Amino acid sequence: MKTKTRIGKAKQPVSVVTGGAGFLGSHLCDKLLCEGHRVICLDNLITGNIANIEHLAGVESFKYIHHDVTEYIYLEGDVDYIFHFASPASPIDYLELPIQTLKVGALGTHKALGLAREKKAKFLIASTSEVYGDPLVHPQEESYWGNVNPVGPRGVYDEAKRFAEAMTMAYHRYHHVDTKIVRIFNTYGPRMRAKDGRAVPEFINQALRNQPITVFGKGNQTRSFCYVSDLIDGIYRLARSKETGPINIGNPQEMTVADLARKIIKLSGSKSKIVHKPLPVDDPKVRQPNIALAKRLLAWSPKVEVDEGLRLTLDYFRKKM
Repeated sequence: MKTKTRIGKAKQPVSVVTGGAGFLGSHLCDKLLCEGHRVICLDNLITGNIANIEHLAGVESFKYIHHDVTEYIYLEGDVDYIFHFASPASPIDYLELPIQTLKVGALGTHKALGLAREKKAKFLIASTSEVYGDPLVHPQEESYWGNVNPVGPRGVYDEAKRFAEAMTMAYHRYHHVDTKIVRIFNTYGPRMRAKDGRAVPEFINQALRNQPITVFGKGNQTRSFCYVSDLIDGIYRLARSKETGPINIGNPQEMTVADLARKIIKLSGSKSKIVHKPLPVDDPKVRQPNIALAKRLLAWSPKVEVDEGLRLTLDYFRKKM
């Protein structure tokens, strides 16, 4: 008599996303749910917005918990992945919330790593291109140690992320936690706040209202803009890989801030004119990722052209007006 082999269903992976109601965190929650994960979103809404995840209300595999991750994190059951995205991320936010920014980079990272160690979960930290500061190497590759002013106004964010990377590697080496570090370059797309101080939403908000577009300095400083879906795809690939990083994820297509402003005016059909204001302290002169590692190790590169991404982002902001 032959016996039938019963094939059970694969275990549903469980992912925790700190800062899951933020711009990037909410898109990551969407991606994880689409990939079959059960998602637990932790956010105290200090800069996040519940509207970013309201479309997930009633989704069985999604749970939101209002929690400050600088405090002890307790969760029942298994956890497979922890994505630590909690942090103020725009200049306006971290200049208004300097202590909270430092605390979430230090205490928040410590608490999230403690949870990863307890649950034997993979841990991915959302670091930033800001760890390179005002770079003396261009484009920036992962082996570059950066040029950061620790006592300048931007230092609270830069050093919080640099400390978070160091803490992550300490847990990796000492406690053998499976960790990954992604260095995120300028990213844009739907769910950004209109007035969060970053160039794309600021310029779009001004252009759609036919207001003067504020460019700091002469606008010759360069940035490289990655559409959010491309970024999240790269992060997901890193999480599932055997790589530790750090690995740059961003779009290497470089443009000046003034060119970005002109492009948004053209795409939006705006009547806005560009006005110039003094350059902020420690504002980076150049920013462009070297993504050779991401291409080689993750088979990742951005797919969305800047014009296409800006049109999608413009559509989002038009609907929000």
